Amino acid sequence: MAIMTEPRHGRFGDFGGRFVPESLVPACAAVEEAFRSAWADPTFRGHLDGLLASYAGRPTPLTPALNLSAQLGITLLLKREDLAHTGSHKINNVLGQALLARRMGKTRLIAETGAGQHGVAVATAAALLGLRATVYMGSRDIERQQLNVFRMELLGAEVIPVTSGSRTLKDATNEAMRAWVADTADAHFLLGSVGGPHPYPWMVRELQSVIGDEAQRQCVAVPDVVVACVGGGSNAAGTFAGFADTTARLIGVEAAGGAAITNGAPGVVHGTRSLVLQDAEGQIAEAESIAAGLDYPGVGPEHAHLNAIGRAEYRTVDDAEVVDAIGRLARAEGIICALESAHAVAWVLRAAGTPDLPAGSLVVLTLSGRGDKDMATLRGGVA
Repeated sequence: MAIMTEPRHGRFGDFGGRFVPESLVPACAAVEEAFRSAWADPTFRGHLDGLLASYAGRPTPLTPALNLSAQLGITLLLKREDLAHTGSHKINNVLGQALLARRMGKTRLIAETGAGQHGVAVATAAALLGLRATVYMGSRDIERQQLNVFRMELLGAEVIPVTSGSRTLKDATNEAMRAWVADTADAHFLLGSVGGPHPYPWMVRELQSVIGDEAQRQCVAVPDVVVACVGGGSNAAGTFAGFADTTARLIGVEAAGGAAITNGAPGVVHGTRSLVLQDAEGQIAEAESIAAGLDYPGVGPEHAHLNAIGRAEYRTVDDAEVVDAIGRLARAEGIICALESAHAVAWVLRAAGTPDLPAGSLVVLTLSGRGDKDMATLRGGVA
């Protein structure tokens, strides 16, 4: 069975597809056609690769976590997306889509953001490429991620608070998609994760696969385990892409208060069929996580598919484990990671030395972002 190839007709097995209002079908089709053309164009690929190297700072290193490895009895290697420009993996996807938008003749980027890292990356790319940027962000997330709001505004983006629903990422995505419906002629919807209608789950994974491709080249041996946090799941999808055809176990770690793969059921959210948190009537349920970037009731359809066919495994950790993991990593390695990334660290801390992660295992873990944005939360500020 082919793993992590292009989805057939926009579907990953039983998941994926394009469930959007009729008015958005032509816009989605135009994005798909433009991306297919661009992805096959050596000039476009060369421009993107050049920006990733000279502007975003790729390749990011694969750092041996020597002290934690000694404490845990494993060999732990950290893929350092926290060292990419803007502080997370989000820049990989954003630069690609922003170049695509300009190629399509668009003048404005519309985006959603939860933790703010995607919004910062969008604002950054817009400034670099001479585009306008409008970022929708839940008002609750604005309260707990004020540093990133300031960064977006400093870069010239318009940040629009969303006060409906849970006032988090789900609601920000709703508003961003509504805004795109109203301005498909001039705007490109720059979705930040591997969700949404086709071609977004496939396109974003392709743009993020640079993470896994690099990590696989940087490893001297095939790892026993490859692990990354999962909300929508773009950093994990990009990481897994480099190892899907190897013998490595693929482990995605969800927030216990969300965990669409662990606790969800098949349903449609934001234009795609995937696993979704929902109530007995099929209404979308609210997720809850200390990490704003994982505070989402769905998951990318490719993750739902990888789970269904047994190629990837998914675990959960709770908020207390996440906070402890940030401290353990900081004190052992001098690295302060994002709350989102700390979910993957927390699972490794819990599993090391057990049958789930035996002693002596070689582990590659993607640190998807740095923790500057989370200091207020960790100091006991807004949760």
